[in-house]
Amino acid sequence: MKTIKLTSIVVGIFSLLFVVSCNKDDDNPTNNTQTTIQSNVQSGTWRITKFIDSGTNETNHFTGYNFTFNSSGVLNANNGTNNYNGPWSITDSNSNDDSQDDLDFNINFNLTNDFEDLNDDWDLISQTSTKIELIDVSGGNGGTDYLTFEKN
Repeated sequence: MKTIKLTSIVVGIFSLLFVVSCNKDDDNPTNNTQTTIQSNVQSGTWRITKFIDSGTNETNHFTGYNFTFNSSGVLNANNGTNNYNGPWSITDSNSNDDSQDDLDFNINFNLTNDFEDLNDDWDLISQTSTKIELIDVSGGNGGTDYLTFEKN
């Protein structure tokens, strides 16, 4: 009788420890993807290898710029002469779905030059440790924009 009671107590303690040690964030693929992307882009410098604005290739506007995604949420673009800063973030736009499609890659340069075209809440097409492919379908004119960053 004492063995059954002791076994029940031990099983109960282990069950409680298991439940307490589980973290909801560990079971959320979106959060894991978001953390992975943030970690990847904060490592090293990046360049734009593709920028298509409503069917027009404007990649050359960013030739020579290195982009640094700082952990403080500041995105820096520098070509040795010009130096621009703006906030960046990755947010989950729909917490009801565990899809990477719900992550927004947000960029906002407060500028009135070519960099203002990068301002958007981009959707992820794909991501690796060396390449991030983004897309935005405009609600206004229906144009589709593509933005690709590759690690230097």
